[in-house]
Amino acid sequence: MDQLINKIFEIIGQINGVLYYPILIILLLGAGIYFTIRTKLPQFRLFGESIRVVTEKPDNENSVSSFQALMVSTASRVGTGNIVGVSSALCLGGYGAIFWMWITAIIGGASAFVESTLAQIYKRRGSDGNSMGGPSYYMEQALHSRTFGVIFAVSLIATYAIGFNMLAAFNLQTSFAAYDFYNPKVTPWIIGGVLAAITAFCLFGGGKRIIQFTSALVPVMGVIFVIVSLIMIVKNIGYMPTVFARIFSDAFNFKAIFGGIAGSSLMYGIKRGLYSNEAGIGSAPNAAASASVSHPVKQGLVQMLSVFIDTLLICTATAFMCLSSGIEPAAELDGVPYVQQALSTFMGGLGNPFITFSLSLFAFTTLIGNLYYVDSNLAYINRKVPGKTFTTIYRIIAVLVIFVGAAQEASQAWALADLLMGVMALLNLPTIVILGKAAFDALRDYEQQRKAGKDPVFLARNIGLDESKLDYWK
Repeated sequence: MDQLINKIFEIIGQINGVLYYPILIILLLGAGIYFTIRTKLPQFRLFGESIRVVTEKPDNENSVSSFQALMVSTASRVGTGNIVGVSSALCLGGYGAIFWMWITAIIGGASAFVESTLAQIYKRRGSDGNSMGGPSYYMEQALHSRTFGVIFAVSLIATYAIGFNMLAAFNLQTSFAAYDFYNPKVTPWIIGGVLAAITAFCLFGGGKRIIQFTSALVPVMGVIFVIVSLIMIVKNIGYMPTVFARIFSDAFNFKAIFGGIAGSSLMYGIKRGLYSNEAGIGSAPNAAASASVSHPVKQGLVQMLSVFIDTLLICTATAFMCLSSGIEPAAELDGVPYVQQALSTFMGGLGNPFITFSLSLFAFTTLIGNLYYVDSNLAYINRKVPGKTFTTIYRIIAVLVIFVGAAQEASQAWALADLLMGVMALLNLPTIVILGKAAFDALRDYEQQRKAGKDPVFLARNIGLDESKLDYWK
């Protein structure tokens, strides 16, 4: 049995090698650069505007606000990947990986803007008056292919309910390896069981207070995490010029990159950057479509901001926390151990509990945020919210996946998540390139109204769309 599993993951590794290079590297960077040019660098030009619109409140107090939609997508984005993913990229890809994570985020911000604006344009109104949407919806409405929409929905469900949730559970349990009581044959199952039980309690209706408490605590924890990293940077400020020099020299060491691209800083930076910020893979548009805004561009700008919070702020905090410590990233420290050892140089014995607590919060909110996306896409496939029996069975399976995921092997956990995430990107990126004109025209309309001193209001006819073919914006 073990030989069969190893063979399967060997094949998955080979598929990932081709999928990410050359296919996804060209597609991700190409699409991001294209969107950046067509939208005239919104990552920089409209950064202030994105901060302004995130504070707007919807007209109906029962509707989902831009900020609430941002928190749902950020809860999924800001997770174990911000700690473990960054560490893995540094340990296996080298110093230059963080540079390519930055590039993925900056360029990906334009992709995030386009996909979330499209999700708003083509969203539908639910029976409760709130809106719902995402890639499956704009694939069906704009590409006139429900089949394609269902295929994407299935790929998202597989990615988030299986790949990402298994990986989140695995990443969390690895933080306990630093403690004396850790038994590699027993402890992962215990951690997986506890995490699965808490998730089950929340999924089956008893944990609303837990969700509210952790959702409120995660932003606070994120701020504390960034503050700790800043203190470490100041403490080790004399070493930071060396850190920057090594980041850039490694990032542009093209001889090393093209000599072994699968293990290069470029590849690990892009893969782990994509896993962390999710720009362009089609997940955040599911949350973006739920926001009640007067113009689709507003939520596009908000989701662009989410990418920056995730990668340019929190991932960078993790990277600098690790690299400023002076401890060299190495394959044997891959994952949580590198972050724990780095932090112990500053916090001593408190470093391990701090990382474990941070990961526990990030992992839990990631699991809940991921399952929100799954629920949305199950409703799309079923054309309505699934019945109680189906929902119960699905939630039991989702909980079992979390339990099993905690006891995976590291290479298998990442390989499966990389494959499923890559398939989503492969489906979504070409779609938003094809449909991008609607987002570009919406941005032009938005900016014209802003220049006229108006609070932009979306009318489909202003960008050449037939209102009768749009469900929400009639």
